[in-house]
Amino acid sequence: MEQKMFSLGNLARIWSGRAPGQLIIQMTDQCNARCPQCEMRVTNQYDRKTMSVDAMKRAIDAAAANGIQALSFTGGEPLLMLDEMAPLMKHAGSLGIPFIRSGTNGYVFKNPEAAGWEDRVKRIADMLADTPVRNFWISIDSVVPEVHEKMRGFPGLIKGIERAIPIFRERGLYPSANLGVNRNVGGTITWDIYPENFASEDAYLDSFYRGMRGSLQKFYAFVRDLGFTIANTCYPMSIDTPEMQQGLAAVYGATSLDRVIRFTRGERLMLFKALFETVPEYRGDLRIFSPRSSLLSLMRQYEDGAKAEGYGCRGGVDFFFVNSVDGNTYPCGYRGNESFGKFEDLDLAKIDRKASCTDCDWECFRDPSELVGPLLEGVHNPFALAARWMRDPEFFKLWREDLVYYKACEYFSGRRDMNLDKLAKFESGKAEITYVRQPVAA
Repeated sequence: MEQKMFSLGNLARIWSGRAPGQLIIQMTDQCNARCPQCEMRVTNQYDRKTMSVDAMKRAIDAAAANGIQALSFTGGEPLLMLDEMAPLMKHAGSLGIPFIRSGTNGYVFKNPEAAGWEDRVKRIADMLADTPVRNFWISIDSVVPEVHEKMRGFPGLIKGIERAIPIFRERGLYPSANLGVNRNVGGTITWDIYPENFASEDAYLDSFYRGMRGSLQKFYAFVRDLGFTIANTCYPMSIDTPEMQQGLAAVYGATSLDRVIRFTRGERLMLFKALFETVPEYRGDLRIFSPRSSLLSLMRQYEDGAKAEGYGCRGGVDFFFVNSVDGNTYPCGYRGNESFGKFEDLDLAKIDRKASCTDCDWECFRDPSELVGPLLEGVHNPFALAARWMRDPEFFKLWREDLVYYKACEYFSGRRDMNLDKLAKFESGKAEITYVRQPVAA
């Protein structure tokens, strides 16, 4: 089951100027949750769309033919289509796609005391275990169970998740905790503070940073204690800065104008800084996907006066998003004004391999782009890579640490338990919260 991230096939792709490709298929925008951070919530009335199995199979066939390595099934709520998704996962696996992923808003785990709960969860776990799915995520919004359950609209959810994890582990599936960063992560600590209640913007942002830093510390400890072995963080999914509003048109509805996920430029810097500093504290306890080299690039992007010299996103180059509403392909879920048509009709050979984008923070594409960027540059312009390495030793130190850590995590295989002996050397003590904010653009 385990596939190496740096297999001979992937190294050959990098040598040809291509990152190991990724395709996200939004099967449906149907959802049964009430999350305020998502426009697909059940209370938002609009005409819902679901892709046909045949349309998804055509996209999967084309993905395999083009050497796509990672395939994600998303929604809406993916488990509403488990009967359709499981055979599609098997089909993708039979075609040689090694990294197959999906997840859930957790609704199947609600009310764990109800009759038939355990049988239902075992059936779902059995169905998934019988596919080649490599990673299966469960969304966690807050470390306070009542807050998370209110946001999702599902009672008893956290207790149900805690009870379900051993059922999945018995079947060789190790779910990932998936956090979509929001103001309620630690409860209400970063929700109830407003700039107008502080003497200055600096004072407000310092308070925001401290609140988010503490919230993230609580989050990693919380999901570890629930029984998760893998954790991932989705960066803020909103289009509300002036830069983002120019030219972006989201086709993926997992975003919202609700304040719970809207962050100013200064708040984003504080958020990424808090995550950057919290991740290493828990690398000995969990397999945490968020790469610090990518977070450094994002911090620089939002910090006034800093030279943002990252590698940019390869969405629309090597990574693609298929939208359930029209079945068309887009560079990502945000760049909805750039339709490529059906994925099976897309000629990847004609795409500009040097293109990149920094218009949004969507980690699904930004993080792997930053990780593979130095490899692509090294193959095709080693002198440029050497010069960049000399200019920016901080980034490359973090980049190397990320790769070494990823190897110790066995590249986050959700089919294997974490190896605490391998992770032990990455453990660091909890740091004091002493960050002094640098000036940021308004």
